[in-house]
Amino acid sequence: MEQCWRWFGPGDPISLAKVAQAGATGVVSALHEIPTGEVWPVSDIQERNSLIEDAGLKWSVVESVPVHADIQKGNAGCEQKIDAYKQTIRNLAEVGVGVICYNFMPIVDWTRTELGFVLQNGAEALRFDASQFAAYDVHILKRRDAELDYDDDMLRRAKKYNASLDEDGRSALEKSIIAGLPGGEGSYDREGLRSEIEFFRGLGESGLRQNLEVFLSGIVPVAAENGIAMAIHPDDPPFSLFGVPRIVSTADDVRKIFSIQDTSTNGLTLCAGSFGARSDNDLTQMAREFGERIHFVHLRNVTREHDGSFYEAEHLDGDNDLISLLSALLKQESARSQSGGTLSEIPMRPDHGHTMGDELEHGGVNPGYSYVGRLKGLAELRGVIRTLEWQDRGASQ
Repeated sequence: MEQCWRWFGPGDPISLAKVAQAGATGVVSALHEIPTGEVWPVSDIQERNSLIEDAGLKWSVVESVPVHADIQKGNAGCEQKIDAYKQTIRNLAEVGVGVICYNFMPIVDWTRTELGFVLQNGAEALRFDASQFAAYDVHILKRRDAELDYDDDMLRRAKKYNASLDEDGRSALEKSIIAGLPGGEGSYDREGLRSEIEFFRGLGESGLRQNLEVFLSGIVPVAAENGIAMAIHPDDPPFSLFGVPRIVSTADDVRKIFSIQDTSTNGLTLCAGSFGARSDNDLTQMAREFGERIHFVHLRNVTREHDGSFYEAEHLDGDNDLISLLSALLKQESARSQSGGTLSEIPMRPDHGHTMGDELEHGGVNPGYSYVGRLKGLAELRGVIRTLEWQDRGASQ
């Protein structure tokens, strides 16, 4: 597997030299400074690519070219936004980047309630606490009829948690939940968030899926013509938040997406941590079933709790069997290589990482994107990959 590292560009506190030192050969990056919906100029793409290549690395995956909210909503004028997306695909192809990761999550991207959850060993991880989220939804955001989405026990726990918070605590919880990621369209205030929620609740799952179909019908043929693989990222977490529809949460969701444009260009980012937050998602079986349409892999692990809460565990611990998943992915790579298919080597990156060691003291770490934590994860994953490859060579002799 091609071992990659997510790099947020020249402003990233982790330099490309450190990326190379970590053992990665590929870089996952994006032009986060360009507003969502605008075309990425070839000159800007070339400049980013040159920085990466000058460091002895390869720009393997674009993560992400964000999908504008007008496309998700099906608003008037979304055709122009889709046309801009098509041109960005053409421009990326001109520079030679072969995979685009994107998501179709309305309103908020990956969502956590704690960005510095302290583990038993003192390291810090990302955590989604269902009762904390409910406390925000019901008591801070005060979404209309939010109480109807939770059972009595969850409402009781949410009320207790909210009562334990002062204003600083409520503000920190809100920032964790609705803070925009680089490349997104920023955070919402409460009134704006409530308005967006009501829109997407009214749109519903079928409406959101229909708007994804319009988007894919427009961009997949252009991507295929230009030799670029599109890889949709699953919902994170893979269930509804605020009662808003989610349409990339299960294996059945992926099957529906693949049927929209039945071509390998219309593919998947298999994010083990996102899909793995649901116990009914079998990651290894998904790797086997979706095979040639997996164009990118995020490797991280989670420890699940009975109420839907989870925290991000060490890469080789937690509730998901990443060793089995890696074995299935390596078998898929072997099959691709034998058939002469494209993308025989699947790009992967260690997704997120615990904050530990000196980084706990010095700060300046993007939540989930520590250097030491991801280096540790990459080293562990590389060790598993090498061992599985060695076993496979022995079995074939």
